[in-house]
Amino acid sequence: MKQIEETTIKPIYYGKLDVIEFCFINNVPFCEGNIIKYVMRWDKKNGLEDLLKAREYLDRLINKNSDQTEK
Repeated sequence: MKQIEETTIKPIYYGKLDVIEFCFINNVPFCEGNIIKYVMRWDKKNGLEDLLKAREYLDRLINKNSDQTEK
């Protein structure tokens, strides 16, 4: 099996925080983890595009929870 280099998993634009490890340790679900990921890197990688991606995941969580409270 091909070994993945650490720089592939933890690029410098995330700073000192290992987002994946943080999510594992704190049992952060997928959508919340992606929000953290995009907010952590937006100003060093894709700018507004990453903020819009974070908002998409946040909107999905809001919509999912709005549906549950209406039932």
